[in-house]
Amino acid sequence: MVPRRLRADHRLPEEPRRLLLVAPLVLIAVVTTVDILAPPSVHLGPFLVAAPAVTASFAGPRITGCVGVLAVLAQAVVAMVRTTLIDLNHIIQLIALILISAIVTLFAYWRERREEEMTRLRSVAKAAQSVVLRPLPHQIGPLRIASVYLSAEREAQLGGDLYAAARTALGTRIVIGDVRGKGLEAVGDAALLLGAFRGAAHRQADLAELVSFLEGTVSSDLDDPAAPEDKPADFGEAFVTAAVLDVLNEEAALHLVNCGHPPPLLLGGGGVRLLEVSRPAPPLGLTEFLDTDLAPQRFAFEADDIVLLYTDGVIEARDGDGTFYPLMERVEHLISTRLAGPEALLSLLREDLLRHAGGHLGDDAALVAIQRLPG
Repeated sequence: MVPRRLRADHRLPEEPRRLLLVAPLVLIAVVTTVDILAPPSVHLGPFLVAAPAVTASFAGPRITGCVGVLAVLAQAVVAMVRTTLIDLNHIIQLIALILISAIVTLFAYWRERREEEMTRLRSVAKAAQSVVLRPLPHQIGPLRIASVYLSAEREAQLGGDLYAAARTALGTRIVIGDVRGKGLEAVGDAALLLGAFRGAAHRQADLAELVSFLEGTVSSDLDDPAAPEDKPADFGEAFVTAAVLDVLNEEAALHLVNCGHPPPLLLGGGGVRLLEVSRPAPPLGLTEFLDTDLAPQRFAFEADDIVLLYTDGVIEARDGDGTFYPLMERVEHLISTRLAGPEALLSLLREDLLRHAGGHLGDDAALVAIQRLPG
């Protein structure tokens, strides 16, 4: 059974529910009064079925059943006042009202169970997100960091997009990635890559060696001999696009290896530019088939500059006309308003992105903003 506290998170607050309950009660009182005063040829009893039907849309089975019983009693009162309780017309109305009340009460029970299941799923998703996709610290070394994760699944808050940061003796390492596919399989692949990054970021001195280690982790998982026999047709075709950065303490620059991921944006000097590497590597999980060059590329990263990392769920978000979200154009507009800080940047970008997509994304989206502090 779901605790009351969890169930209350998904239902209407108690006070609005009580106000809504007034409507079916008033309906019963009005229909009963008018039906008693109406001419013999007029029968308003069938309108009483609306009371339990409306109640089932916002209340649980107990309240819905009580309203249904009240409607049946009201119909019985009308029958006794107008003719007799055993009148054929009123008997048929009573039987129909009892059946409909029972059906909508059962519907309210099923709806309540469904709400409890969704509440469980949300609580599990939140717990999984806190373990797999740990929140990034607001400050790590000389960097201020902000992050936003938007899941395409309404019932869950975790998908195949990932990000993580690790502090090393020489600086800070950051990864952002996007696992091919959706659902639990994508979550498992994301957890695998994040675990490998957190375990190796401190041990691998060279950025190229770290990316090579991550590639080996993804590839070895695809070749796992313990894979299920009833695996899907596309099993083993999974891959992860990723951008891995090294931000050194003693150098006003960052080093980037891009494995098939959308290029980061650098906000600085009054403008915005793409950090496109000259020789991008293929996504993780595909390098065994391709000639790979994992040489990091250096980009200037001065004090107060902001690097914006994102997944393709951001730039592939469409509006009602099918137009992709113009990320670079929107960022240029925001910095023209002298926006300060990664938190403010991501807050406005999140609102603008959801507004562009009509409130719901077709794919998971993640954003990470990193600002180098002065000094």
